Amino acid sequence: MKTSQFILAASLATGLIVPAFAPVLGQQVTFDVAGGDEDLKASLEADSLIRQKEGEEDAQAQDYFAAARAEYARLLGALYDQGYFSPTISVKADGREVSAIPPLDAPDTISAIAVAVDPGPKFTFSRADIAPLAPKTDLPDGFAVGQTARTSVIRSAASAAVTGWRKAGHAKAEVSAQKITADHRSDTLETAIDLAPGPEVTFGTVTITGLDRMKPFRTRQIAGFPTGDKFDPDELEVVRTRLRRSGAFSSITLTEGQTLGPDDTLDYTLGLVEEKPRRLGAGVEYSTSEGLGLTGYWLHRNLQGGAERLRIDAAVTGIGGGSGGMDYSLGGRLERPATFTPDTTAYVQASVAHNDEEDYVEDTFSIGGGVTHYFSDILTAETGLQYSWSEVTDASGKTQFQQIAAPTTVTWDKRNVPANATQGFYLEGGATPFVGLSDETGSGVRLTADARAYKGFGTDDRFVLAGRFQLGSVMGSDLAETPRDYLFYSGGGGTVRGQPYQSLGVTELDNGTLKTGGTQFVGFSGELRAGVTKSIGLVGFYDAGYISAGDFMDSDGEWQSGAGLGLRYNTAIGPLRLDVAAPVSGDTGKGVQLYLGLGQAF
Repeated sequence: MKTSQFILAASLATGLIVPAFAPVLGQQVTFDVAGGDEDLKASLEADSLIRQKEGEEDAQAQDYFAAARAEYARLLGALYDQGYFSPTISVKADGREVSAIPPLDAPDTISAIAVAVDPGPKFTFSRADIAPLAPKTDLPDGFAVGQTARTSVIRSAASAAVTGWRKAGHAKAEVSAQKITADHRSDTLETAIDLAPGPEVTFGTVTITGLDRMKPFRTRQIAGFPTGDKFDPDELEVVRTRLRRSGAFSSITLTEGQTLGPDDTLDYTLGLVEEKPRRLGAGVEYSTSEGLGLTGYWLHRNLQGGAERLRIDAAVTGIGGGSGGMDYSLGGRLERPATFTPDTTAYVQASVAHNDEEDYVEDTFSIGGGVTHYFSDILTAETGLQYSWSEVTDASGKTQFQQIAAPTTVTWDKRNVPANATQGFYLEGGATPFVGLSDETGSGVRLTADARAYKGFGTDDRFVLAGRFQLGSVMGSDLAETPRDYLFYSGGGGTVRGQPYQSLGVTELDNGTLKTGGTQFVGFSGELRAGVTKSIGLVGFYDAGYISAGDFMDSDGEWQSGAGLGLRYNTAIGPLRLDVAAPVSGDTGKGVQLYLGLGQAF
């Protein structure tokens, strides 16, 4: 079949009457491409409908015949996309050209199919015009005179031009005319595309459908639909993000009106499907030093019809551990999205806990509230006011701490997959000013930083280098007057694997005989992750930690480190993690430590 003009779409008759039980193909399909271009041949075979049929064990002769009739258009489209606009395509079944066989005369049996393609010369653009263009429109590099003329490049250029006008506020921009001519004498393609930008548009009203338990006015507050603002397609994605972030909806669709309203306004329909309101969850972690940890939560996504999110968390940890006894905690947090602004969530929370550590026993209670603001998908900040009370029992007796604090954190998360990142980085900085309310509690500020980076390489990021740096400091408060849970320890799954949990602290209190946490902390972790199969991965890692009660990185501080190997098994909710580690330096631990949990170590 010889083409004599440029065709963007081709179709063949699909009405086909064949015997109900035709024998299967008995001979192998042959596929030949003139010119010896193996890359082109591989590309065409990947698109071939007949080749796809070869992989179907129950394919009958009529299936091959139908695929062969459709093969012409399939290969023609693939050749156009490679820049070949003058090809010859032959598809023969038992020596007969399939295009010449009437559908009603379909063969009962087929013993061989031969596909032969002569691609002809490759065409280049002699003209590549598209106008008018909106400012800052970014056309594909391949859409230029002298470049290979590909249909996909033409489509991409038209799409980019329309997108450019939409980003400039012209929501109904479209291609108004196109002229595409193939010159077979010069093997070139002339392309001229005309655009109709249409008027500058503003957002109109939004109609919401699908609500059941959610209140309509609260749904509008959460969505923050920009009625009256200049049209910007990015704003639509912001609306979707806010609704997804609320956790109250399982499906979100925004449908654009077909026509403009008065004063060039554009109305939308927002279709929603609500999530089930309640959810239960549980988790298990284990390490030889910390023992078994059991966690669970109960979640209500829509407490009062405004996507109010109530979560109750409970945990029992240290079961059978080698450092201290069992710890218990119970806490609750109520969040209300779209408070003050569509991107601000208000919260109140409270918690109680009993911590039986190796060096002390602590009972704590805290209550507070604050706001979380989402500047973007990757940048968030949270600040609040919190009252805390704790009673610590150690070798020196009982000490009660009371303080008002203003915990504040800023998070910048650029990881591609938070639970199992292969590219990107994560940065979190925290500052917690606190004021003591009792004679035993000092005042100061607790500073923290957590930086993580990931670099994948190899096919499909089979190998990943991951690194983590942690920093902590308490300033302004004496060590003895600092609440115990504000101090820093090193050792265990969150800091240095291979060293026992919280095994590195300081012995500064009570004339240097009472062990406690330090006021300065530095931590490093490095991992090389390697995928063995799609489900199984291996990890080699090294961790190090530093604790001091004096000036930052002074000579009185101590280091510890550990290293080991890990096994990962990928699941839908993240990798199952098994790490085996041993001490490398420091005198805080001996022997092998085992860690089991869900998700990467960091």
